[in-house]
Amino acid sequence: MAEISKLRTMTGAGMMDCKNALTEAENDFEKAIEIIRKKGQAVAAKRSDREAAEGCVLAAADGGFAAVLALKCETDFVAKNADFIAFTKSILDVAMAAKPADTAALAALQIGGKAISELIIERIGITGEKMELDFYDFVQGGTATFYIHPGNKLATIVAFAEENAEYETIRGVAMHIAAMSPVAIDESAVPQKIKDNELAVAIEKTKIELVLKEVEVALKKAGINPAHVDSEDHIESNMAKGWITAEDAAKAREIKTTVVAEKSATLPEQKVNNIAAGRMAKFFKEYTLVEQKYEGGGEEAGKITVKDLLAKKHLTCIAFKRVTLNQE
Repeated sequence: MAEISKLRTMTGAGMMDCKNALTEAENDFEKAIEIIRKKGQAVAAKRSDREAAEGCVLAAADGGFAAVLALKCETDFVAKNADFIAFTKSILDVAMAAKPADTAALAALQIGGKAISELIIERIGITGEKMELDFYDFVQGGTATFYIHPGNKLATIVAFAEENAEYETIRGVAMHIAAMSPVAIDESAVPQKIKDNELAVAIEKTKIELVLKEVEVALKKAGINPAHVDSEDHIESNMAKGWITAEDAAKAREIKTTVVAEKSATLPEQKVNNIAAGRMAKFFKEYTLVEQKYEGGGEEAGKITVKDLLAKKHLTCIAFKRVTLNQE
């Protein structure tokens, strides 16, 4: 039992795994450790095509540096296990100390003489679940802070230009980011790919709405209630109820087909662009940090924008990261 306990302490493997490894290795500790490691590799290879959808997200800050990472696994049962959370925390501690540039660099760092990537493989052998270091990133500034939402599935890190920023305020901003999920600090920081995609969606939505308005006008002129013919299911249902006749249904289908074809080809481009621009302005207001209503708690919550809060506290937010395993 003493030997089993020693091997368990050294590897973190289960009691029966340690017992079996020692038996197979004829009580040679080095061989037993290698057996446990190879078991992890075998399980990892076997489960490589499985989805690691659960996990643990943790973050930390020290002075002007903050880091966040996600260690993923397959089930919520493992994700909530104290050993798994402690293992994630140990990886985060290494990240905070070494400040690696990216996930690959972090995975190559060592804990107790072993690379983090190797330790993850060993853990796979222990739990029988696929695990992966899914995400790591950091922010730097004069002051940095973090917020971990209860449950370890969502965390944020934020950096401010100023040193020694007021804790309550910067933590409130970190909590706000967790709750409101902004895509960037301000409009200029929104990635061009997101801008292009949102503009395309705004233009298409505007065109559809303008055409549907014309269809509605044409149906009303023909004496047909647009609500009765807004879909094929409604047309069939309302005919069965006697609310519209077969002739009205046929006329409605003809009007919709004709008007959609005509109006889609003749929509005024300037009008479409103006409406789409308005939609984009609304998008920036709702999804950029400084334009959002502040929801980080305290007396200012819901009353002022984040921009106003930062100005009031003489703070400048220069970077943030938000990581979540939740479905949103």
